Amino acid sequence: MQNYLEFEKPLAEIEGKAEELRAMARQNKEMDVEKEAAALDQKAGDMLVDMYQSLTPWRKCQVARHPDRPHCSDYIAEMFTEYTPLAGDRNFGDDHAILGGLARFEGQPVMVIGHEKGKDTESRLHHNFGMARPEGYRKAIRLMDMADRFGLPIITLIDTTGAYPGKGAEERGQSEAIARSTEKCLQVSVPLISVIIGEGGSGGAVALATADRLAMLEHSVYSVISPEGCASILWKDSGKMREAAEALRLTAQDLLQLGIADVVIPEAVGGAHRFRPETIANVKSEIGKLLVELSGKTPSTLRRQRRKKYLDMGSKSLG
Repeated sequence: MQNYLEFEKPLAEIEGKAEELRAMARQNKEMDVEKEAAALDQKAGDMLVDMYQSLTPWRKCQVARHPDRPHCSDYIAEMFTEYTPLAGDRNFGDDHAILGGLARFEGQPVMVIGHEKGKDTESRLHHNFGMARPEGYRKAIRLMDMADRFGLPIITLIDTTGAYPGKGAEERGQSEAIARSTEKCLQVSVPLISVIIGEGGSGGAVALATADRLAMLEHSVYSVISPEGCASILWKDSGKMREAAEALRLTAQDLLQLGIADVVIPEAVGGAHRFRPETIANVKSEIGKLLVELSGKTPSTLRRQRRKKYLDMGSKSLG
């Protein structure tokens, strides 16, 4: 069953009417409703195109958060072979909000790390809705260290509202863990490619996305704070999230223009949640191109260019 977003309600009504006609025809074989149903399908298709050609930043946030979008585990299952999950930070425990392990990408050994939100109530609770605790980032650091030691490219898949803000996480050094993970991203001597597959929220995303190349899905978002959080701080009113989304410039298209994102990966009309295989195939194709682009660079060149990339972002924003 299709989960419709708030702004898709008119589309839901038309598709619902088409399905009602076909249901009536299934009950009464003498009814011929296919012409009327096909006309409704055409109208719904045209409406879908119009909707997704002119999505506002707030609507893009809604699409990026859609529960039916492919999750990290889906990308790992479809894009990689011989995936061997690795667990724990060797200090406190294992954080299920961050998945990671050794795998092969088109035959090439790699390290893959990503946020997992979960797909239903049980799995979302298990993965803490993709909000990592300090041990999650320390696990990521451990895996990046391993990849660096064995010369394996690192691929990270970002989808989180942000790091977990709970008391226990803060007591165990949440901010320090995020800073160390970001530092490790800058230090590794192997290619590091990050893909924002849904939400890229705050330092919880930056900790895994300080990469040589940052790719974003067409309807993904990446921001220092959620629109609701921004609205609560600036206007003391979380209901102004639409205005906040506009001001934050968090869409893939804005971030490509600002030089934060390096490439925008297209989604089929209607978003990744409607066309999961096509979206995963597009992501796989882009990662393959980026790996080829980075494969010929020496470790010192990778580190130097990665450092320059982020220093240039700061100088451009100040200028």
